[in-house]
Amino acid sequence: MRPSTTAQAPGRARRRVAAGAAAAIFGLGVALAGGLTTAASAAEASTYSGIILGVGANETQRIVTWYSSADTAQKVQVAPTASIVNGEFPADAVSFDAVGAANTSTTGYNRHVTITNLKENTAYSYRVGSEGSWSPAYSFRTQDFEGDYDFLFFGDPQIGSSGDIAKDQAGWAETLRYATTANPDIELLVSGGDHVESANNEAQWSAFLAPDELRKYPVAATIGNHDVGGKSWEQHHFTPNTDRSSQYYNGDQSTRSGGDFWYIYKDVLFIDLNSNSYVNPTDGSLGGDAAHVAYVTDVVKKHGAEAKWTVLVYHHSIYSPASHATDGDNKQRRKDFTTAFSDLGVDMVLQGHDHSYSRSYAIKNGQKENPAEQPGAAEVFPGPGGVIYVTANSASGSKYYDIKKPNPADKDPHGNGPDPLNPDSYWYNSVQNQEHVRSYVKVQVKADKLVVENIRSGTCAAPNAAVEKGLSCTNTPEGEPVGSIVDKVTIHPYHGNGQDIQVNVPTATGEFGWTIDGYNGLVNLGTAQERNGWYFEATGSINPIVVSDSRFSLAPWSISANVSDFRDGDKTFSGSYLGWSPKVVEAGAGAQAGSAVVSGYDDQGQGLAISRGLGAADQGHARGTAKLGADLDLKFPNEVAKGSYRATLTITALSS
Repeated sequence: MRPSTTAQAPGRARRRVAAGAAAAIFGLGVALAGGLTTAASAAEASTYSGIILGVGANETQRIVTWYSSADTAQKVQVAPTASIVNGEFPADAVSFDAVGAANTSTTGYNRHVTITNLKENTAYSYRVGSEGSWSPAYSFRTQDFEGDYDFLFFGDPQIGSSGDIAKDQAGWAETLRYATTANPDIELLVSGGDHVESANNEAQWSAFLAPDELRKYPVAATIGNHDVGGKSWEQHHFTPNTDRSSQYYNGDQSTRSGGDFWYIYKDVLFIDLNSNSYVNPTDGSLGGDAAHVAYVTDVVKKHGAEAKWTVLVYHHSIYSPASHATDGDNKQRRKDFTTAFSDLGVDMVLQGHDHSYSRSYAIKNGQKENPAEQPGAAEVFPGPGGVIYVTANSASGSKYYDIKKPNPADKDPHGNGPDPLNPDSYWYNSVQNQEHVRSYVKVQVKADKLVVENIRSGTCAAPNAAVEKGLSCTNTPEGEPVGSIVDKVTIHPYHGNGQDIQVNVPTATGEFGWTIDGYNGLVNLGTAQERNGWYFEATGSINPIVVSDSRFSLAPWSISANVSDFRDGDKTFSGSYLGWSPKVVEAGAGAQAGSAVVSGYDDQGQGLAISRGLGAADQGHARGTAKLGADLDLKFPNEVAKGSYRATLTITALSS
């Protein structure tokens, strides 16, 4: 199948282009799957509903899904918003043929299209349908395909759970309205599942899909236990890179939704699991949690190097504070999941299900990694294998669960005993909160940290269906207004004993900034300049290294270092382009600075790609402490593709 226009424009190759993408068409292509049912005439009138903009396989893609009243040949038409005049799409607007089938959970038909090869920093408009029978036009905006970004995470709208669809819809719509107004530049809406109360209730689905924000920002939808019992979830949400094998379902695939999927958005590898399927088969075959672990392992091994962070999303929270905290299936997942997630280097897990908010301590292999980590710490530094688990409260106010007290007699390492540092909380949670008010989670993705905030999107006042129907509410609008923060934490990555070096490379006519990352402080090394159109240059300094030597032997010592290649996914440039000028920042311990090493760009040498001396002291030196530093000089050709590159500076100390 092909796009319905042949006009093409040149485009620069991007990283992480999904397999099967078509050639660029003013930066657009098409990725298709499956086949259409036998179509009626395209001229047949059709009505369209449930239109939703979904996340694609990467930041260059979007997936549009919708319902249709007629089985006609349909498409998505896309054009830069700037090219639309008086509501008319231009003659060279690109059309993408839709794929779909008859609905099985309700009447009508479903369709979806994957739009590919989008350009960055561009506003697009789109519509679904066919000539003479189009939906209204909607718009979205791409942003820079590299660098920092924010996304929002929402727990359990569960429309219909209160018994009043309209009230639940009002709360959900108000949370989306407030969250996107307060954060207009967010790039993803991620759900924790349970979109509706009843899996195939299309009135509830219509209420969930009503807010226009779901057609403006790409949605990454997760299957909850209230979504899984029918096919409506799959009919409303076509997801990228999805494995719909039987082991990722719990029950009949023909009548239930399921599947695991993954995508990369900028520097985050997201992996989304159908946690409803958790029972491991008794015959030893692959299924349930074991199948999910195998899936995550395979995706991380194949694609983990393409991203700086790994975030998992699934519905059933395994470290939550409320009614589901003691469920047997969640205890089972603690046993099945946690060691594998630690071994695979997962950074954070986002969950729903328990209609309350919690943020775990750093958990390694199913246990608190650092017993000294304090409750509510604003800065956390997980070691290797440390994972933060976040549970989101209700985004709609349709239902809340109250926090449970831990059981002091529970000594099971996977159980629900108290936190020795805060006996009113479970051992695994740093923060627990329930006020019976709507909230959402904001995640800021930065090169050197993740910043996670739980933010109130409502108060006790309407729209808040559960409270309107008589549930108590402890929030005070004066002290805890809409927009106030329930919890905020900065998660720092683990870097071992070396220093990570990052360089941001612009296009060949721009500037870039780069930093050295270390827990003695993130050092901003300024902005590099293009030199005479031939190469880029940036200068800065490493984080100082303190050397202490109080030995009576006065034996010689040396400190050396070498740098890896700079890498961003499958793009690299050589570490040999980095040179340095070592210096003694603070004298002592007989320290002498190593020799300067020029960038390999200057002498076609190896620069810091091989081990070079930073500083040393001879036999018989004075005892004491020295501080060593080095000025860095990075020069590399301007052919290097745009990206956010990192390299690791490995430091070695030798002494006899």
